[in-house]
Amino acid sequence: MSLQEAENRSEVAVFFNIRNGFIMEEKNSKQFRKTGRKPKNDPAVHRYSINLNAEENAKFLALFDQSGISVKAHFITACIFQKTVKTVKIDMNAVEYHAGLTKFFGQFRGIATNYNQIVRLLNANFSEKKASAYLYKLEKQTAEMKELLLKVLILTDEFENKYLNKE
Repeated sequence: MSLQEAENRSEVAVFFNIRNGFIMEEKNSKQFRKTGRKPKNDPAVHRYSINLNAEENAKFLALFDQSGISVKAHFITACIFQKTVKTVKIDMNAVEYHAGLTKFFGQFRGIATNYNQIVRLLNANFSEKKASAYLYKLEKQTAEMKELLLKVLILTDEFENKYLNKE
């Protein structure tokens, strides 16, 4: 390689370096847009580990399930820092009683609808004498249903007072 070729190469290299440096400075001066999640103001970076035996783990999982919190880390943090943790206990007997009561009142509404239809049919298709006779029988049945409904309401009040803790 001759001296002149070396000088040409060095000039090319210097020109290339100058040009690359200029491009780099130009890129650095532009603002890049960040994509992705915004960083948190106070990120949780301190982590701790605990070990539980089988019995303690069972108790922990039971408390966690009762709390209704979906993330175990949030549950542990709430327990450590004395935050209030909700525990919801579902009494299946109360749920079944409520379901039965709901069905009963649904049937009761159906009977009320049928009652109105029967009264309309009696007034439209029978004479006043026959209609009043049938209405008298219907009134007796209605009085029995009223007594039954009052018993159900009394039993419901007793059940709520005895088994449901209203706070």
